[in-house]
Order: sequence, then structure tokens, then C-alpha cells
Amino acid sequence: METAISLPRINDPAPDFEAKSTHGVIRLSDYKGKWVVLFSHPADFTPVCTTEFVAFAERAADFEQRQAQLIGLSVDSVPAHIAWVRDIERHFGVRITFPVIADLDMKVAQKYGLIHPGASETATVRAVFIIDDKGIVRAIIYYPMNLGRNIDEILRALEALQTADANACSMPANWRPGDKVVVPPPQTVADAAARVQSGEYEVIDWYLSKKAV
Repeated sequence: METAISLPRINDPAPDFEAKSTHGVIRLSDYKGKWVVLFSHPADFTPVCTTEFVAFAERAADFEQRQAQLIGLSVDSVPAHIAWVRDIERHFGVRITFPVIADLDMKVAQKYGLIHPGASETATVRAVFIIDDKGIVRAIIYYPMNLGRNIDEILRALEALQTADANACSMPANWRPGDKVVVPPPQTVADAAARVQSGEYEVIDWYLSKKAV
């Protein structure tokens, strides 16, 4: 009987790994103190994945400004990754400056639940794990094989999490940097009454208030 693999969930420690990549052998623990955006793709030299890598490359500086390290991953080999990123540079004029893991033995993919048999027995699905500077999984986003990712949304999620941490707040739907944030609701009847009368926040109702950060 096979032992079930425990996959990381939100607020779990991100599983550490050691893997070959286009930047040599890397470990998740190498990036402790930085945020990490670990993303998997089904295969090199495929149309949708190519558009995604171009999009990540074009926004790489935005991730760097937010102290976040991009790490790509698929089950292709290091030579295949190198050939592909060089091909992307030749065709699109962008450089892939982040490491791409060659997960041939699928060890990292198994740790992170990146093989979905309903999609493919061998190719990794499109997944994104946002891992904070303490090594904790903060967000997980999965996409089907035929849907490319929105890099703006991944950056928005990253900045939202960082802003929430810095200000002990939450983010409303469609939050963008510069928008007001949601403050925690009152926990007593007296606090609810005080909140409505305080004038400190934009109070929609006692349980929903916003502030600028």
C-alpha cells in the first residue's frame, strides 16, 4: 500500500529541496530571508509556456524590487532548459535571469503536488507557490494546461501579502497597490459601537472598515 504524500497547504512550511537548475544546484533554503515565487510549467518548447516565460522575464525586475526570487520548474533536462531560454532570447529579445529547475526525477514535483494524472501522467501542471521570507507557503494558484498565467495577478498577490504583513490588515477584492485595505473587525459589541463613531476609518458598517496605508 502506497504512503500518501502530504502536500503543502497555505501557511505550511514550504518543503525544502535540492535540485539541478540552469543556475547550478539550488536549494529552497538558499533563499531564506527572501520571498520566493516557485512556478511550474508543463514542458519546454511549447507555445503557452513560451509566452509565460517571456511574460515572467519582462516583469522580472518587478519581482526583484519586491525582494522576491522567481524559480521555474519542469521535468525537462538542464540542456533542454538552456536551449529553450536561449531560443526565447533569440526570438523575443528578453533574458531569463532566474533559475529553472530540471526536475527529471520529479522529486520536487511530488513534494509540491505538481503532477495531476487527470492532466498528464508526466508533465507538471501550471502552478504557482508564493513562499514568504520565513519559508511559509502563503498562496497557491493552479492553472490548467491550456491557460497561461496572468503575471500582473501574481505580482498583485505578492504585493498584497507583503502589504498585509506590514500593516496587520487584509485586502478587499480587486485590491491594487495604493488602494485602501480592510482592517480587522471589532470583537465586542462595545468595540463595534466605537468603530462606527470613531472617524478613524472609512466605515461601511461595523464589520467592514477600510484605511489607507
